[in-house]
Formats: sequence, structure tokens, C-alpha cells
Amino acid sequence: MVSTYLDYSRITRDMRSSLNRIAQQPQIAREAEYYKENIGSVKTVEEFLNDYRLYSYAMKAHGLEDMTYAKAFMRKVLESDLSDESSFANRLTDERYRNFAQAFSFSSSKPVAQTNAQQDALIGLYNERIASLDTAMRGEMAYFGAAMDLVTDVDKFLGNERLRSFAFTVFDIDPKTFNYTEVRDALTSDPAALTASRTAAVTRREEALKLQTDLQTRLKSLGEINRLTSELAEAPAADKPAIQAKIDEHNAIVADLDAKLPPRDQAPALLASLGEELNTLNGRIRNLETYIKLAETFNFNADGSVPAGEKAISDAKKTELNNIYVFKKPGETPLGGARLTGAGALLNKEYYEGKIAGVTSISELTSDSRLFNYLVTAFGLKASTTVPSTIENILTSDINDPNSYVNTQGGEYNAAFKEMHKAFNFRPDGTLQPGKTAQDADQLKKTSDGYMVRYNDKGDAEDEALVKRFKLLVNSMESVDKLLADNGVLKFTLSAFGLEDEGLSKRDLKRILTSDLNDPRSYVNTLRDERYVKLVKAFNFNPDGTLGAPKLAQSDGDIMNTARAYIVAKSRFGTDDEKKIAKEKAQEEAKYYTSEIAKIETLDAFLKNRRLVDMVLVGAGIDPETVKSDYLRSMFTSDLEDPKSFINTDPNGLKYREIVSSFNFDKDGKIVRGEAGQIQTRRGLVTTVDLFLNQSLEEKEGADNGGIRLALYFKRKASDINTAYDILADRALFEVIKTAYSMPEGLQNAKIEAQAAFIERTVNIKELQQPGQLEKLLQRFTALYDVENNQDVSPGLAILTGGGSAGVSAETLLSLSQLRAGGR
Repeated sequence: MVSTYLDYSRITRDMRSSLNRIAQQPQIAREAEYYKENIGSVKTVEEFLNDYRLYSYAMKAHGLEDMTYAKAFMRKVLESDLSDESSFANRLTDERYRNFAQAFSFSSSKPVAQTNAQQDALIGLYNERIASLDTAMRGEMAYFGAAMDLVTDVDKFLGNERLRSFAFTVFDIDPKTFNYTEVRDALTSDPAALTASRTAAVTRREEALKLQTDLQTRLKSLGEINRLTSELAEAPAADKPAIQAKIDEHNAIVADLDAKLPPRDQAPALLASLGEELNTLNGRIRNLETYIKLAETFNFNADGSVPAGEKAISDAKKTELNNIYVFKKPGETPLGGARLTGAGALLNKEYYEGKIAGVTSISELTSDSRLFNYLVTAFGLKASTTVPSTIENILTSDINDPNSYVNTQGGEYNAAFKEMHKAFNFRPDGTLQPGKTAQDADQLKKTSDGYMVRYNDKGDAEDEALVKRFKLLVNSMESVDKLLADNGVLKFTLSAFGLEDEGLSKRDLKRILTSDLNDPRSYVNTLRDERYVKLVKAFNFNPDGTLGAPKLAQSDGDIMNTARAYIVAKSRFGTDDEKKIAKEKAQEEAKYYTSEIAKIETLDAFLKNRRLVDMVLVGAGIDPETVKSDYLRSMFTSDLEDPKSFINTDPNGLKYREIVSSFNFDKDGKIVRGEAGQIQTRRGLVTTVDLFLNQSLEEKEGADNGGIRLALYFKRKASDINTAYDILADRALFEVIKTAYSMPEGLQNAKIEAQAAFIERTVNIKELQQPGQLEKLLQRFTALYDVENNQDVSPGLAILTGGGSAGVSAETLLSLSQLRAGGR
């Protein structure tokens, strides 16, 4: 009989070849092919459990073959939410059940409009855009101020789109339809000449309006004459005189107008002509009013040059334009409301502080709407119910009189009333003491501080409401049509990407949102606008508009599994305090991973983020220092199904199959969207098939010698061993340690703590993660196994097959798989 060690060495010397031989066996190949062909069509736990070939294949793969009969129990395992620590699978002591549930996605496999990461990213983009409005506005004002000092002629000004856009915003000129020549002429004209042109245009408009009115009056009177003449013929004799009098009145009007107006037959054409002329005149007058302001603001000679020694615009005029720009271009909420920016708030603050020093009466505060609104905001009063008399009553109250207005009114705003009262120095008669100002320095600071804190409360509240509404809609969304039907949420969405003013129809937006980003001919890719690409990436719509699977580098389940594996790997060894500290640090890193991996869009982007890459490798038990990015790229771009691909021929390829399969990159490094409703990800499928081959290899090679099976099993499970109790919880692992270190017979029957102490003394569990040390242990085991088990059917084989007196029945295993009371 060949020694156990020689057989074990023969098998593990080229593990890939050993597995390939097993995979080629007809029965195993048929079962694997059936599993791969049919698991994708399973949508429910019931379907899975009822297909015995699929179910039993997966159970064997995960070492649960003896529990195949317990369908009710396994249903609870499969339906467990692994993100919930209190879920059924997470509370079972035996990790095999959690790993089994982890290979499937029955609890989370459903199409969604957005994942949490996508939703958070979109809301974050919106918030960033709102926050950047003020920065952008300040940037435009600064640029205008500096660049205008360098302008030497009118054409340089109008030729600079950024300067022109700033000015056009201030003067309400449409940048899409403006007449370059007219604007240039206005800038180089004398304001007096433009004013004269406006006066002439207004005079002509008044003449045209008078003519139009007279023509319409004559037409109306002629109509009344016809109506009254018909009425006269039918009227009783007593009514005829009154009707005739009205006819005579209208005849007189017509006769008077006929003497002044063109013939009646020319009236229709003349009225049409007048209507067109009035429209033209109105537009001309509006333009001239704008042109007069332009000419008064800018400083260009008739030839377009800037006068020697002067600037194209004075500093004082720049300040005026800045003020107008800030309030003409406020940030807009997606629902159309105006949002005061920080720049606008500072201008209001400057205005208030400049005015308050000269205020001597309350009426000066309340009659100036800008001052009044500033106070309402600064003290957090309710804008819809606060009127000038409210502030007058507050400021003239006697704070020492318990029955005064400030002490009895305001309800929930009474505290604000009192704060406002304390912020001013008016006496009950509304006057100031001689030498006193309305506010001293401290009172002014308190008022302005309150304003700067509260000026954007309305905008913040609107944003909060929009975000809440957006989440509700997205979480209940069944198709792209629901998003397109809600104008508020749609504009909120478009605003996040700077697309709210692009004017695309809902039909075009639907074509964009349902485009395939991987198809260069898809509609969104033909637009060649990265903003639309980002919009598509924010949602998971199928080409028909229904909800699809998220397009992520990893599924939510695989992200969670990777993060969890990293935490376990970093905190598995050391003292309790060391493990606690390591776990806390690892959890912070895991948060980073969970957040950042959702943003990865290509293999290149993933490989460039070495922090993410190293976490994946650590979680898989691989030293990141030994792995270069190019090597990883070769692994990721391999075909997992091709036996000749790099990952399937490289000596270390077996270690990378689960890593590669847990990502959704295709051979070109792009993300491939999985099918919504899939109950097993690529990682789950690859892991299950690979585990089945390992189980089959261990079963076949250990058919005559249980020591070989025990050694192969221990080699495969060693990376999961963290403590002595992990060994004691698995009879096969325990058998290897017991044999390798010749555990005394009496100790085997001792309390569990004593056995754990023996293992901790004799085995350096951390060294089991080192291939060299692991092989030494298994060499020791196989040698001693042959000495102790020189018989046809060994106890080791009985342990692994469940046969003989040393076996454990399915019923016993089920009873041992009790729910955790509080974790190990």
C-alpha cells in the first residue's frame, strides 16, 4: 500500500492537473454542465430546492451533502439577510451555512432603479452643485472685474464669451438671439442719441396705438349699428325711439372717424400692419432701453476704442453690475424657486450694516423692504405672517411690562421677538435717546451673525424636501416612465448633472436613460457629452425602460463579502486588545472600500487604486507586496472557462479564481451588468463549481485511504482557521491535529477548554496561513497517520464519510447547528 504522504504529495504537487482529471470524469462533467446551464434560470428558493440535481450539487460543493434532506432548514439559510448580524444564517455556529447562503442571493436579488451607492452619489452631486453656485458666481465677478481692465476695444469685449455672458445676464440680453451689430453700435453710441431714438420710437408707438384704437372703435360702432338696426325692426313701437337714439350716437362716432381715418375698405389691412408695427416698436423700445443702459455703463469711443487713460468700465460701475448680477442670477431650486447665494447674502449684510448707522426711527427699518427682510431672516421670524407693524410693536414694547406685546405675543416665535427687542435701542415711543444709535456694535454683530446663519434656511428646507421626495420616488419606481412623469424629481435629477437647462424632450431623455453605455452606437454615446453618460450610470434601466441589475464592479453581496473578509484577515490573530484595535481600524478601511468600490467603472480604475486592490488581496489571504498590477491585470482579463487562459495555467491561478469572479469586468476591463433577478453571481457560480471539484477529488482520492482525504480537506480549510475552537468545531480538522501531535487519549475526552489549551500550546495557528508551515504539518500528519491506521477502513475515512461508529448522523449534525447565543 502506497504511503499516505506519497499519495498526498502526488495529488497536491500539481493541484490543477488533479482537479482537471476529476473534472473530465463523465459523471462529474455532466453534473457540472447541468448546474451551469440551469442555475441561471432559477428565480426562487422554491425552484432551487425542487430541482434536486441543482440543490444536491450545491450542497455537496459546500460540504453539506448530509443535510440535503433538511429543505425547510436550508430554506431559512438561503433566505437569510447576510447584512443583518441577527439573521438565521449569521446566528448559526457552523460557518458552512453562512458560506452557502453567501454563494446565492435569494434575499437581495431584485432589480432596482438605483443602489444606495448610486442614490447617495446623485444626491451628493446635487449638493455639490448647489454649494458651487456661490463659488462660480464669485469667480465670474472676479473674472469680469479683472478681464475688463484689459479690454482695449469693443470687439475684444464682445468677442470674449465669458465677459459677454456676464454682461448679458445683467442687462437681460438673450445670448442666443442677440444682434451683434446692434449691441456693438449701442456700446459705441452717445446715450443721448439712443435716448432720442427711444423717444421717437415711443412717439411713433403712441401714434400707432391711437390709430389702432380709432380703427377698432369705428369697426365696433359699425357692428353696433348693424345689430341695433336689426333690433329696431323687431322692437315694439315704444322701444324704437331709444334704439334709434343709440344708432344715431354710433353714426355720429363713425362719421367723425371717417373724416380722420383712411377708407373703411382699407381698415383690415391697416389693422394687421399696425399690429406688426407695434410688436416691432415694443421690441425696439425694449432694446433701446437696454442699449441706453449699456452705453451709460461702458466707456467706448465711436470707433470702438477705449478712451486714452481710461478703462472700458469704471470700478464704481463694476460694483453696480456685481450687485445686479448677484440678484439677477440666484441659484435656482429644481422646482423653480430662487435661492439666495452666499454672495447675495454678503451684499445684503453690507447694505444693512451701511444703512443701520443712519437709522433714527423704526419706520426707516420697516419701509425699506431690504432692511425689513434682513431683520425677519436674522431673527428667524415667520416671513408669511410678519408685517411692518409686527416689528414696530416688538421694538416699542416695554420689556419690563409682563402684559406688553413682546412678552405676550408671537407664540412659538416669542423667544425670537425678545431677541429682536434686545438687539435694538428704541424707546417705547419709537425714538432713540440722544447720542444713541439704533444698534451698538455687539447688537449689530448678533443681528448679522443671525442673518448669515439663517439666510439659506428656505433653500436648505427645499433641498431636504426634494431629497426625501426623490428617495421615495426612486424606491418605488418600476420603470423609467415614473421618473420622467415627475417634473420636480426629474429636474432635481438633471440638476445634479448640470442638465436642467438643456431643453431635451422626455422622449430623448428616455432614449438616453435606456442606452447601453458599452455600445458605441447607442444614443447616449452619439451625444458625446460626459454629463449624459454620468446620468445613465446613475440608474439601472433596461433598454425597454424596466428596472435592471445595477452596473457595479461588484454586486452588493460581493462588496459586503470582500469587506468582511478583510476585517477578519486583519483582526484574526493577537491578544484580545490587539484584535479589537485591529478590527476597529479594519472596519474603517472596510467603510472606505464599500464607498469607493461603488465608484469604480473600469478595471484600470480599480488597479490604479492600490488601496482597494490591497484590501481585496488581504481578504483573500494573499500578501499584496508579492503582487504587481500587471500580474493582476492578466488574471482579471483571463477567461475563467478556458483551461488554457492565464488564470487557469499560472501556478497560483487557483487562488485568484474567486477574486476575479467576484468582479463584473469583461475581457476589455469594462463592467458588465448582470441580469436582474439572478440568484447566483459569477463568484457564487465559480465558487460552487470549484468547491464541487475539490469535494469530488477529496472523495475519490480518499476512497481507500481516509488520511489522504483528511489531509486534502485540511489543506483547503486551513485558511479559515482562526482559533483552536475552529479546529475543535470541525471533526475532520481536529482529527488531523490530534494525529499530527499525538494528543493523549485521556485529553480527547477532557473538557473542551482543556483540548483548546492543548491545541494552542502545540499549534501556531497563525503559521497555518504560511504554505511551507502548513505542508510541514501535513507531512507530519500523513506519516503518523500511516503508523496509527494500518487497516483497510480507517477511522479517518469514517469521520469524513459519516459511516461507522465514529460517524455523526445527519440528525446529530442538525442538532449541533444551533443558533448562536452571542457569537464565539
